[in-house]
Amino acid sequence: MYIVAAYHWQQDETVVATTIAKALNILVFEARQKIVGGEPVVLASFADQHQATAVATKLSQNEVPAVVINTLAVRSRNPLFRVCRFELGEQTLQIESFAGDQLSIRYDTIDLLLVATHSGGQTQTTTTVTQRKFSLGKTLLAGGVPMTKKVKNKETQTTEERDKTLWLYSHQQEILVFDRMVMNYTGLGDALQMTRELNFTHLQKELQRLAPQANYNERLLKRSEQIRILGSCLNPETDLELAFEVLSQSLKKKSSLPLTISVNQ
Repeated sequence: MYIVAAYHWQQDETVVATTIAKALNILVFEARQKIVGGEPVVLASFADQHQATAVATKLSQNEVPAVVINTLAVRSRNPLFRVCRFELGEQTLQIESFAGDQLSIRYDTIDLLLVATHSGGQTQTTTTVTQRKFSLGKTLLAGGVPMTKKVKNKETQTTEERDKTLWLYSHQQEILVFDRMVMNYTGLGDALQMTRELNFTHLQKELQRLAPQANYNERLLKRSEQIRILGSCLNPETDLELAFEVLSQSLKKKSSLPLTISVNQ
């Protein structure tokens, strides 16, 4: 599947909606609903790459920059480098994956720091609830006086855990993923704090300080923003990686604003 996303348009919303409506052959009202809240946003999906490219080109030629993303290529690319532990050096970030691979990243090569929330799995809690219910047997033995008995029932409640994740993009290495709940923070040394939340926040602030040129963005922290960026054809629970791809491409290409970009690696 190929998705077409629009970003960094400069025209009035009505003009942009009209351009999108013509390119997708939909009503202006429908197009306006797609872009409410700003950019970037996925406008449509296509099975055919040429059709997606034609739509993106038409949009770009009418001052609505567009990107074409091959969803299969994004989902099937090399596994992301998930960080197990790290150390913040003076010039470089030292990291180690859960598989034991090690990398050294120069701070001046970091382009983007994107933070999001994602599903961290589900937990189940079972509790015993005691209730009093009418007992026909006891009532008959009591000569018709209404009687009750204790009834115990087990209730299971499922709760979804939400976790934070930071994706680091560098033109030196692959995408690095820092998941708050599973990382080892001992590399912080004397800066190590009491909770994972505090340590994760400290890591974010230090990376911003050490890599001031990097574009730091928290738009994917809100699920409502994930839904808005992905549009109606994608789901944040299963397609968050595509939301990262759309946002990262729009931020990287802000200055150049190309006609069309295809992800085919």
